[in-house]
Amino acid sequence: MNSLTRRQFAKAVGAGLGGAATGVFGLGGAGAADALNFQSVWLNDPEFLGYMIAIDNGFYAAEGLSVNYMPGGPNIIPEGALLSGKADIALTNILTTAKAVVDKGAPLVIIGTQYQKSPAGVISLASANIKGPKDLVGKTVACPPLSRNVFDAMLKIAEISADKVRVVPYTFDPTPLIEGNVDAVVDFVTQIPFLVEQKSGKKASYFLFWDVGLPLYVDLVVVTKDTLKAKRAQLVKFLRASRKGWDENFADPKKYPALYENTWFKGLGSSPEAELYFNETQRGLMETPKGVYYMSDDGISRNIEALARFGEKVNRDLFDTSLFAEV
Repeated sequence: MNSLTRRQFAKAVGAGLGGAATGVFGLGGAGAADALNFQSVWLNDPEFLGYMIAIDNGFYAAEGLSVNYMPGGPNIIPEGALLSGKADIALTNILTTAKAVVDKGAPLVIIGTQYQKSPAGVISLASANIKGPKDLVGKTVACPPLSRNVFDAMLKIAEISADKVRVVPYTFDPTPLIEGNVDAVVDFVTQIPFLVEQKSGKKASYFLFWDVGLPLYVDLVVVTKDTLKAKRAQLVKFLRASRKGWDENFADPKKYPALYENTWFKGLGSSPEAELYFNETQRGLMETPKGVYYMSDDGISRNIEALARFGEKVNRDLFDTSLFAEV
């Protein structure tokens, strides 16, 4: 089996695997379109299909935009790309963005969210019957350092003492779960359950952090205050064309994972089957009746409350929903 998890791609980069397409896409000819530099948060996988489709199908070009799509990776800090002027738009994590604003005074604004529900959760074998935090008492959980604060916050919300759960390091490899060395792992649910079932033939199950009191947005669409002021019209066009890309993707979730196997996803070690599972799973985490990227007042309030659990007290003005009326 040749499939890698989202974060295992970091190892592939270290080994010298090349990334997929990057560069300027849009209307042909110098000066023919408004240019926007777009920094992604990770290497190419179905998490970013909407943007790839908008590029390939000319949705940005139809809006008069030329989009320079820059893949992310383990060494990319999207907020840094915004603050340095390298990027006009970036996808970010709400915890890191909030921290940059609260601790450093970074002039950042969230204008949309790709995921209404974070794909991060606790994954186990169905036979373990782990359906929520309380089922973790007495269990061993593999958790990566970057997710430990979220995991600990979940235990606190569930009123579970930290010493009731054994936490061990996790390297984004589901093998210890399959072999029974751990009872659960913390990772994105958009791919690990598929890999577990594919490798072991055993049924996997999971629950999301979102479902147990941590309703955090993921893959925020973030800009600086200056960019929002100077390029508002272009940002509206970007959201509109990107949403069209996501609508096209979800009209037939099977189409683009197979189509992009040898283009956008080439060389990154995944498989069409794993990418299809990813794409079908993420749909329910992204779509809303008012379209991809929409942020409701209730959703924003819940994110602000959740951020406070991490000591990041943000104001409502971190979120700007005014562009949706124009999209």
